[in-house]
Amino acid sequence: MFSVSPLSTGLKVLTAPIDGTASVTVMVFAGAGSRYETNAERGISHFLEHMFFKGGKKYPTTKDVSVAIDSVGGTFNAFTGKEYAGYYVKVAAEQVELACDVLSDMLVHASFPAEEIEKERGVIIEEERMYQDTPMYRVGWDFELLLYGDHPLGWDTIGTEDVIRSVQQADFQKHKDLLYTPDNLVVAFSGKIDAAQSQDLAARYFPGMNGEKGRVFPEFNTFGTERVMLTTKKTEQSHLVFGVPGVSSQHADHFAHKLLAVILGGSMSSRMFLNIREARGLCYYIATETDSYMDTGALTTRAGVDQSRLDEAITAIRDEYLLCAKDGVTSEELQRAKDYFKGKTVLGLEDSEERAHFYGKQALLYPKTRDVPEYFAALDAVTEKQVNALAARLLRPEEFRLVVIGDRNDKDALQKLIV
Repeated sequence: MFSVSPLSTGLKVLTAPIDGTASVTVMVFAGAGSRYETNAERGISHFLEHMFFKGGKKYPTTKDVSVAIDSVGGTFNAFTGKEYAGYYVKVAAEQVELACDVLSDMLVHASFPAEEIEKERGVIIEEERMYQDTPMYRVGWDFELLLYGDHPLGWDTIGTEDVIRSVQQADFQKHKDLLYTPDNLVVAFSGKIDAAQSQDLAARYFPGMNGEKGRVFPEFNTFGTERVMLTTKKTEQSHLVFGVPGVSSQHADHFAHKLLAVILGGSMSSRMFLNIREARGLCYYIATETDSYMDTGALTTRAGVDQSRLDEAITAIRDEYLLCAKDGVTSEELQRAKDYFKGKTVLGLEDSEERAHFYGKQALLYPKTRDVPEYFAALDAVTEKQVNALAARLLRPEEFRLVVIGDRNDKDALQKLIV
């Protein structure tokens, strides 16, 4: 079970206990992802995530932050996505006050030292170059650019070098003041902890969060018109993403969307894995997944294949989409997908970090926070007819998109493969 209780400031405090664990994760969620950025700010959300670790009042340097957590064997990290960012510390339960102390000092008293900004510019530029040199990652970002176009959902979270090189201390403070406000934050506690303890800790360590959210992200309305993106690069493999526009996290077909992806390529018994990897030996990795934002989404299949077999792989993936749209899924496949999804969820939620993320993200973004039984009930309610109708609606040739990074320069030929 979980509980959510706001402080007098409006800050939501979520508690998700776990029986039989000796750890606690404290995770702070902010509605401050890259989707909130303007074109002139591209990358500030991710850069800000880095800068929060540069110290506050009590822990004034990166070393002080690291030593505090390392000295008790804890772990800490952060992430920035399109719609939210998160910061967490995971420690033995008796060290939970230290976790709160470090996180609150980072977020409430961040000073964004100018000299640290200058050093971190180089770190982030090298991070961006690392992704450019890793086609397996880069190809997914390119697919979002192809699908969502010149919209914050289509922009790389890491941003542009122009912004990374130019952003200043005042820019970070302004962005923090706009979005790191009590009405736009959730503090999630998970593990060996109860609601009363969580409330007490949040009230003592996070009273300094104040103000009101000053920005909302722009709605998404129109998908990009291009169907194929090709980046010619000397690589050992061609890396591809083949996909279609999908449904949002708030759509009535959200769970059908997830289950359709599992059936197509979400497991080692999925269609893509068995028919393309095992039967044809076309690839080492292949997977189908969904990305679901508040007002849109995508269903994609990614793979890495030998350069000489790229056309064969694209055709095989396309044919699996077309077959699923035409003939639908079987009742056995659907039940297996439900059981797989529930099993994976149960295993993940044994970890306090995963549990904090599962509930905290919902509490921050969604109108309703589902407990695990309710979440599973929504999965179980999905019918074969519903999945088949969704497949027929989404998996149409006129919606197919393809991104390739590899040693090819024939975009027109690739275009012909997806129709």
